[in-house]
Order: sequence, then structure tokens, then C-alpha cells
Amino acid sequence: MPAVNTPSPTVVPTRLAADRLVHLRASGVSVLLDLRGGLLPSIVHWGADLGGIGADEAIALAVAGVAPQANNTVDEPLRLAILPEQRTGWLGRPGLSGSRDGRAWSPWFRTTELAATATAGADALASTTTIADDAFTTIDGGGSIRVAATDPEAQLDLVVTIELSAAGVLRASAALTNRGDTYRLEELSLALPVPARAGEVLDFAGRWSKERTPQRRPLTVGTHLREGRRGRTGADAALLLTVGEPGFGFASGEVWGLHVGFSGNHRHYAERSTGGEQVIGGGELFLPGEIALSTDQSYETPWVYGVYGIGLDDQAQRLHRHLRARPQHPSSPRPVTLNVWEAVYFDHDLDRLLALAETAAAIGVERFVLDDGWFRHRRNDRAGLGDWYVDDDVWPDGLTPLIDRVRALGMEFGLWFEPEMVNLDSDLARAHPEWVMQTGGRLPLPSRHQQVLNLGIPEAYAYIRDRMTDILTANDIAYIKWDHNRDLVDAGTAPGGEPGVHVQTLATYRLMDELKERFPDLEIESCSSGGARVDLGVIERTDRVWVSDCNDPLERQQMQRWTQQLLPPELLGAHVASGRSHTTRRVHDLGFRAATAFFGHFGIEWDLTKATPAELDELAAWIELYRSRRSLLHTGDLVRMDQVDPTLWVSGVVAADRSAALFSLVYVARSDTESAGRITLRGLDPERRYVVRPLTIGNPAHGYHVPPWFGVGDRAGGAQLGSDGVTPRSLVIAAGNEPEGIVLSGRALATAGVQAPQSYPEQSWLIEVTAI
Repeated sequence: MPAVNTPSPTVVPTRLAADRLVHLRASGVSVLLDLRGGLLPSIVHWGADLGGIGADEAIALAVAGVAPQANNTVDEPLRLAILPEQRTGWLGRPGLSGSRDGRAWSPWFRTTELAATATAGADALASTTTIADDAFTTIDGGGSIRVAATDPEAQLDLVVTIELSAAGVLRASAALTNRGDTYRLEELSLALPVPARAGEVLDFAGRWSKERTPQRRPLTVGTHLREGRRGRTGADAALLLTVGEPGFGFASGEVWGLHVGFSGNHRHYAERSTGGEQVIGGGELFLPGEIALSTDQSYETPWVYGVYGIGLDDQAQRLHRHLRARPQHPSSPRPVTLNVWEAVYFDHDLDRLLALAETAAAIGVERFVLDDGWFRHRRNDRAGLGDWYVDDDVWPDGLTPLIDRVRALGMEFGLWFEPEMVNLDSDLARAHPEWVMQTGGRLPLPSRHQQVLNLGIPEAYAYIRDRMTDILTANDIAYIKWDHNRDLVDAGTAPGGEPGVHVQTLATYRLMDELKERFPDLEIESCSSGGARVDLGVIERTDRVWVSDCNDPLERQQMQRWTQQLLPPELLGAHVASGRSHTTRRVHDLGFRAATAFFGHFGIEWDLTKATPAELDELAAWIELYRSRRSLLHTGDLVRMDQVDPTLWVSGVVAADRSAALFSLVYVARSDTESAGRITLRGLDPERRYVVRPLTIGNPAHGYHVPPWFGVGDRAGGAQLGSDGVTPRSLVIAAGNEPEGIVLSGRALATAGVQAPQSYPEQSWLIEVTAI
């Protein structure tokens, strides 16, 4: 069953009467839960902080939220629990669907136990007050409750866990246990209520090499349903389904978002009933017959995350703080990474790779990753997957000569694996054809010339685990690029063909966990045809994701902009590729490519031995800049300006103490006007004064006309003066002419702003802001 990762509590859970209201508060967010009457938890309020309310006000809020009785509805007010129940008259999606041969399909759960826990730094059970037969508990600073419930008639037990992290991120899970004969579970999803003023939906679509494409629509009566049936998260996944006040942006409008933290089949939905109730919900999606619970067997959902914010930036910042607070979150500086795929593909020539390593080390690269092609029979993508032995024909002395030289040059060494896949043209498939996922007595249609290796079969799992363990033991490997290059179609277990996506997903998690346990310093990147496995389930076990197989910086600007709605920049692999993109054939300046990769986990995907000396010098300068600023980039708060000119995207990272910031001005297209006008830079301390100046690397003169505030004066290579004889009419920065900038308060930058430079499209400026 899906693993649920709960934080280690600092106090023993406190047993409470299971008939009360509970108020969870943290970081400006409140979750008020109603468990009165021995019923499943119902969320009275999830959103902005309610303050230090007492029992009287909590009960009054619960009463105030009861809708009037409408004609032709059930004769009791609808009570919507976090697991929506059909028995209450709820006619939307039920939280639980299943039956025992047509029985027990509409259970009535009554709570039997409630335990509350305060997390680290929280005020444990700050107040408990009894009013009549009701009780009220507040937990400040983050905490959780665990509710046990049962339906003796249906012979089902349920445990619901609800947490609010210190960052204000809500998450919940449910575990169902069958106490009778076999129970066939069709769906177990959780739902979070959102207010009627949340009338617009934002989620994401996409495809290979163009992941995370935003899409908006009104939330109307009915269900906006997003199902992922790919056996992996998918390039077209909803990612974070958000509903909010119509027109919400990065800085304004209340928003409520939901994410299912699972890497297999899943669903997200937003639903509005004719009665006016609105929910966002989701969970794992089961294939037919996939979950059949025998007596005393349980199924546990993945975590369902709920994130409230004032604007999308507030929402993203909460998620980033939540993730950064995890004990396993990467804490060391994110090393500059060279991945060799677009440099050599399957041509693994030692001398060529050594030359590439020498060049990389000379410009400051800190991690060297050998991609696909190092193992037996792997001269192209049609053979070899599953044969995880170093190819003796290509590497007669093993990987040692390359690894030793990489390490001697001061770099870490990384290696590519695709553990969940197999080519039929492989020793493994010939020896164990029954290990290939299949159903209906037939093999699935091939995709990328490969099939899926069934890790749900213990022997197949042990084989892959042992092969990877042997490679990692025999070689000094700090990093795995873990790929997953096809959807799971007809993914069954031979010989009967029973569906196996659920088990396959959990086996993959177990394999990652086991390797991490055996090799504590190992880092793993989640790559899946690029960015098709980006979710909070896999990120519990990995240290970064590969955003996309497309390194075209124009495409990457959008993909990185929206992947950051879920994950912070330090978890996003972002690489500088060759001048001509391998996926779009566009040509871009090195400055635009590097400035795009700068706002992620910076790396390179380029045959550096073919770069000119000038390109290497400029790339080395970018690496030096990244290394000097990555502490800010990977700990600060993400801010994105709501667009005035849609051709200019302004975003950045602001230090937690508001002492510094880095902003990016990206010209994604040609504007209809000569100038984009003033841009604002928010997120800074309004009372502090800052030096604001552009950062220039190389010679960005071509196509730029800069405003006077840059402070380059008459040094700007013959700039013409205006009619007053003082103000430059058009400033073009020349090489070696560094801008001095201007001094403004944080309030002035957020409200009045500064003029943007003029530029050709598909170019970028970096703006550095430093407190005086």
C-alpha cells in the first residue's frame, strides 16, 4: 500500500474525546474541524487564519456554515466530511466506492478515537475547553489529528489523518481496513471544501518536451475531472489543481490548491453541486479489480495536499517552505552538473569523454553524469535495457578509468539507470519473458522500443535491486539519473494478466528507499521522458527532477515557471544546452540559455569540446555567478510579477531576511509597444533601501537599449544625449562598462518600479537587488 511519511512527533499523541472541534493553526492558515456527533471530520473552515478563537466562536462558526434547507432535498442539513459520504445526501463524487459482492457500498462511519499531536516548534494542545457535551482544542504552529472510525454493519474500519505543517500546508490520508469477506475497492479519495467565491480553475496540461502548460476555466456546476492513466505522473498531469477568486494572479486573489502525492495512476477534481457546495479532491486511480481487500487487509491512500494562499506566489512559497523543512531535503550546495547525453548520445568513447570531463572541470563543473549507453548491448535504444552490467566491449577496464579521472578533477560522478524498463532484445527478457508486464495473453504495444519490467514480481525486483547495488558498490557513484521512458499500457502480471500499476508504483518507491538506505549519500534525480514524474510522492525519495527533455530556453521559461508552483528551484534540473536546441531547432544566445538555467539546479547538456574559447569563458563566468548566488537562489522566496506586457516575464527570488534579491527579466516575444514601461519588483522590505543594478556577463550589447537608471552615463559607447544635453537618449552597454544602478526603497520598487530596458525577443536581463 502507498507509504505515508509522517513526521516524527515531538510529543506523544494526546488522546481526546472523539466528539469535539479541533482548530489547527500555522503560518497564517487555519483549519477548523468538526467531529461532533461522532461523525467523520468535516472542515468548517480552511483558509486565512481565524485568530485565537475560543470554543463559543468555533461552535458559532460551525453553526454559521450550515446551509438552509432547500426544497426537494434530504430532510437534514447536508454535512460534507473530508471523506464525502453518500448516506448524508451528498450526490457528488463519494469518497469511498466499493462493495462486498454488492453489499457495504454506502457505509456510515462513526468515530471511535481521536488523537492529536503537535509538531516540532508548535504549542502542544494550547487550549482545551469543554462546553456542555462538546469540547474544543486548538493546536498552534502545526500539528495533526488521527481519527479512527468504524461501520460494524459494513465491516469496515477507517483511519483518517489530517496534518497542518508549520508552513501552513494541509495534507490528509485515509486507511481502510476490511473486517469481512473480500471487499473490492474502486475508489478512496479525499475532498477539501472551498468557498463559493472560488470560481475559477487553474491546472496544467502538456506533452513530451512541453510539460506544465497552464490552462484556466470557470468552475461551473458539475465535475472538472483530471485522470492520469499513464502509470506515471505524466507530462500532462494536473500537477496542482487550484481554484480561486476569478482573475487571481501571482500576488492577488485567494486560492486553494490540491495535489495528489502519488507517481502512479491518480485523479484530481474540482466539483460544484447544484446546492452550491464546492470541493477539490483526489486520490489514486485504480484499474478494474486492482484493489481487492481480503479479511483484515488494508489500503492506505497517498497524501493529498491542500495549499491555501493569497495569490499563487503565496501558495508556492508555502509548498517550498514545507519541502525545505523536511529532514531529507538537499542541504548541500546544488553542484553544477554536466550530463553528457546531448554531447555524445550512445557514442561512449573513453578519450572523448575524458576530454569532455577535462573541459568541464576547467570551467567549474562539479558533477559529471554518464547517461544511457554504458551497459551491455546498448549501442542504441532498441536493446540492452535490463542488462545492468558494464559493457566489456565498450569499457574493457570498466568505468574505473573515467570515474577515477572525474574524481581526480574534483567532480562527483553520476550514472544513468532505467530500472523499471526492459528491451525484448536483452538477456533479461530472453531469460524471463514472464517478467514483462502484460495482459490478455499478449505483450503491450512497444513504446520507444521497450516494455515495462514488472517489479511487483519479487524475483524481478530482487534482480534489479542486486544489479544496481553491485554497480553502486563497485564504483564511486554519488548520483543516479533515474529514467522512466514509457507509459504503462496493458500493465498486467503474467500469466493471469491482473492489473499491476499500483504494485509497480509501490515497488519503485521501495527500490528507491532501499538504495537510499544502503547508500545514504546517494542522490537520485527523477527523470521520466523528461518531466513526466514530477510529484510529491517521488520527491520524498529523490533530490531533484528533470523538468523536461527540452532544453530550449524559451520553452524552459514556461516549464520552470510553472513547475515551481509545486517545487522550489533547487529541485529543478535546468541545463545550458548547445546553441541550437535538439528538440525545437531554435538557436539562442548563450546568455539567454544560461540565464534560464540559472534559476534552477544549474547544469550543462552540451558538447563543451565543440564550444569556442569565448563561449567557455562566458559559461565559466555564469558558473561562477551561480556558485556565488546559489545560497540565495535555493533558500529564498519565489516571486513572480503579474504581467502588464505579456511579452515580458519578470520573476525572482528574495532572501528570507529581505536583504537581497535576484530578478529575471525575460523577453519571450516582441511587444506591440517600443517599451514595456515600468516594472515593479515586490517581496522586499518596504522600509529598507536597496541598490538595484543589472548583472552583465559577456557582451550583451546586441539589441539592448537601456534606461538611464542603469547608471552607465557617458561611458555607454557614444550614447546620444537628449535635448537637455544631460539625459542619454539611448544607452547601449559596451563591453567592460558595468552598470552602477540606482538606490530605491523596497516600497518604491513594489509600487512605482523602474523602467525596463528595450530588447530583442528571446533575451534576458538579471537584476540584482542588495540592501544598504
